[in-house]
Order: sequence, then structure tokens, then C-alpha cells
Amino acid sequence: MILAHGRGASALDIMTIAAEVMFPGVAYLAPQAAGSAWYPNPFTAPFEANEPYLSSALEVIASLLSRVQATVPAERIVLLGFSQGGCLMLEFAARNAQRYGGVVGLSAGLIGPDSAPRDYPGDFQRTPVFLGCSDVDPYIKKERVSMTAEVFQRTGADVTARLYPGMDHTVNADEIEMVRSILKAVAA
Repeated sequence: MILAHGRGASALDIMTIAAEVMFPGVAYLAPQAAGSAWYPNPFTAPFEANEPYLSSALEVIASLLSRVQATVPAERIVLLGFSQGGCLMLEFAARNAQRYGGVVGLSAGLIGPDSAPRDYPGDFQRTPVFLGCSDVDPYIKKERVSMTAEVFQRTGADVTARLYPGMDHTVNADEIEMVRSILKAVAA
């Protein structure tokens, strides 16, 4: 499992999720963003407003995934991120669609303005994708979560999206159980 932390957080912080979903034989890898942020501006800003940082962050994930794939096939790798890291993981996966073990965006959505074209190439080949977010999250609008779910469905993913009423910008027990179920299927 490759995990990406949120803005202002650290690799150590995101590993608390790994600790809650531990399975024997599964390795958990979490890169650290320079300055604790993957990109400087809101995820809904025009792409160019977050460059060259966004491209650099996507390359960090690509490089780590490539190294892992030297010994583990993509269909046994789960990509997970929370908040800014979740947006990064979802954008990376959308741009690099293939069969993964799973893709998880917690309090996250695809990067870019509402007007951004969402014609990503590739096929997820029924990769399980889980999107979990509050319906009143101060950073991620529920409409962005729904749009993200539609994009992943259109590119062949098996999507589960859940909006939790009145929840803070956090991760809840149901989301942890969903991640655990994805990992259990991969680890089996």
C-alpha cells in the first residue's frame, strides 16, 4: 500500500491509517512531501497554478510505484491518500489507469477546476475504488466527490462513494473498514 498524507501533515501521520488496517505480508510505504505539502494552492485551482509542484508530486508517486512494481504487480498494490494526498492519489490513478489492488481517496477528489476536461485514457479493469468524505467537508465539496466517482466509473473502476452526514474533515471507522476490506481482498 502506498499512502499519501494531507497538507501540513507528514508521512508519519498517514501511517496511523496503515496501523489501523495492518495485514500480515503487506508493506506500507508513505513518501514525505517537501514542506509537508504536495502542491501550494487549492486542489481546485487551475493546474498551472500548482506547477511545477503537482508534476513533481505525481512523479514521486510514479517513481515509488515503479520501484514497488519491480516485485509486486499493480493488481496487488493499493493507492490511498487523505485530503491533499487523496487528491494527489486520485489524480495519479486517473492519469495512469490500470488494474490496481485498489484506489482510496479519503476526503478527496480529482485535481483541477470544475471546467477541467476529464477525458482520462485507460481502463481500471474493475479496480475497487473507494471515495469517502463528509457531505459538509470545508475543503472538498460533495459535488466533486460525485464527479470523481463518475470519472472512475466511466474508466472501468468498481466505485463505492460514501458521503457521511455532518462529519468533520477526518477519517471515520466505516472508511477504515472499507479500506480493510480492499486490503483483505488484495492480501488473500
